[in-house]
Order: sequence, then C-alpha cells, then structure tokens
Amino acid sequence: MARPKEFEINEVLDKAIQLFWVQGYEKTSMQDLVDYMGIHRRSIYDTFGDKHTLYMKALQRYESTQNKKMRFLVDKQEPVKELIRQFLESSIRKEGEPQGCLIVNSGVELGVLDPEVASLVEDSYSKMEELLYDLVKTGQQRGELKASLEPEAASQYLLNAWLGLRTMVKTATDQRKLSNIIQTILNTLD
Repeated sequence: MARPKEFEINEVLDKAIQLFWVQGYEKTSMQDLVDYMGIHRRSIYDTFGDKHTLYMKALQRYESTQNKKMRFLVDKQEPVKELIRQFLESSIRKEGEPQGCLIVNSGVELGVLDPEVASLVEDSYSKMEELLYDLVKTGQQRGELKASLEPEAASQYLLNAWLGLRTMVKTATDQRKLSNIIQTILNTLD
C-alpha cells in the first residue's frame, strides 16, 4: 500500500518556485530541491517525475499566480494610466521576493534550448500583451489615452517596456532611475 503524501503540493511547488527563481534551472540540483522543499527525493520523483517536470509545474503555477495578480489589477475601476503605472511598478522588487521575474529568467536561461519552456514563456507574454491591449483600448474609449495610439503597437511597446523593467531590476539599485523610466513610458501615452 502506498504511503500517503506528507506535504501539500502547492506549498512545495511554492518552495520550488522560490529556489528556481533565485538560482535558475541549471544551478538548482535535486539535492538543493530536497533540502529547500523539505521533502524526500523519492517524494519529488513520485509526485512530479523528474526535475524538468517539477520546473514546468513550478513555472505554470508562477505564471498562473502572476496572471491572476495582473488581471485583478486591470479589473480595478481606476484610471487606465494609473493601472498601467501599477502594472509597470509591479516589476520593481517586492520585499521578500527574489529580484526579477521567474518567467523572464526562464526565457533568458532556457528559451532557446527548451521548446517547452519557450512555449510557456511565449504564452505568458501573449497573455500580458492581450491584457495591455485591453487596457489601451479601454483608455481610448474613456478618453484617458490619446486616440492616435495604435492599440496593438502600444500594447507591444508596453510589454517590451515591462519585460525590460523586469530584467533591469535584477541589477538596478537606483529606485529613482526606475521611477524615471516608468514615467517616460507613461508619457508616451499622452
């Protein structure tokens, strides 16, 4: 008879997310995962299969959580430009979180080498671009953003800017610099 699991899957996935976020895929060994997640190696294999499958499950959970956070932000009834500001500011390091973004990190580290990771990253970027497209269209309909903006090009630009910020925060220590960049991005919408 199989032993019952002595852990909650989402809790150990959250731990795996943290470790992969800090160290990346290649630098994270199975022993690192065992130690950090606090479960036996056999349990990792029995529950998730191999390290790559665990990584993909962690990425999917992270992406889903991030998507919900961004969707919640967009659904707030605030001026669109303020929502875009909050969206961009979400890139700046949060207390208790590793620097940068696990999805961006994964795309940079493995996007060219791993088609499964590349597909997940591309899908995540597409969802964010759609969200930004909806924001731009809503802003134009409300008269909050200039009508001459091409929504598709503007959403692509904003996605690129957001991804740049999510990369830049890994090394930037000057918060004023990041704030200036965000303000410049927002100024393009006027």
